[in-house]
Amino acid sequence: MHKKQKKEWFYDSKFWELYAPIIFDENRLAEVPIVADSITRLARFNLYGESKKSGVKLTGAPRVLDLCCGFGRISAELAQRGFSVTGIDINKNYLKKAKKEAVYKKLDIEYIHSDARKFSRPGYFDLAVNLYVSFGYCENSGDDLLILENVYNSLKNGGVFIMETLGKEIAVRDFTEADWFERAGYTLLTEYEPIDSWTRLKNRWILIDKEKRLEKVFTQRLYAASELRDLFFKAGFDTVEIFGNWDESKYDQNAEKLIIVAKK
Repeated sequence: MHKKQKKEWFYDSKFWELYAPIIFDENRLAEVPIVADSITRLARFNLYGESKKSGVKLTGAPRVLDLCCGFGRISAELAQRGFSVTGIDINKNYLKKAKKEAVYKKLDIEYIHSDARKFSRPGYFDLAVNLYVSFGYCENSGDDLLILENVYNSLKNGGVFIMETLGKEIAVRDFTEADWFERAGYTLLTEYEPIDSWTRLKNRWILIDKEKRLEKVFTQRLYAASELRDLFFKAGFDTVEIFGNWDESKYDQNAEKLIIVAKK
């Protein structure tokens, strides 16, 4: 008999439910309009049937794929701005809440329960986004390339893929072995450990309140900007730009984020 393959940590719906107030706090919510503005600018799109510099011929609302959409915060914001949005995520409960908000706000958003390694809709989207450091968690490193290839295939010729993630340079520069803070009524203890010469970063999160204690250990694959750029090129993208924040500042010693803007 074959052993049943253990699902990867991010399929743990209990983790996402309990950690949601920590991960998606008020500061993250406040960023949404700024991020949506930046996405629109970086994609060189407007909403009047034209695209600037991207080379995509728009007929009607630009079609956007929100990869790992979670509660649909960015999906809803982009839909309110006139984009035609499809959000995918592996967490059914998050999608349920996203759909409920879309109905409440009278937004026509397509939400799909799917793994990013399996979703592809060839030549359909003008733009794809993957935000809030939701890349590099698969156990198999080849899956990272598979995800990029799926996005590439799902984009129209001239389509744009925007990713926000944690660069290895920033992870090393700002590294701390342990930390703790209080948020949303919880105390969170965190421990970090670089693995395999900074190929991956091991995370240990301990969530504590008056009634429970939850511990989660997971790793994220870290990419230097040059490594991630090469991976995008390997997936087929024609051009890859790298920025250190949403304002298109340089990815240098002062970078706060790693923003990739890739064009098919």
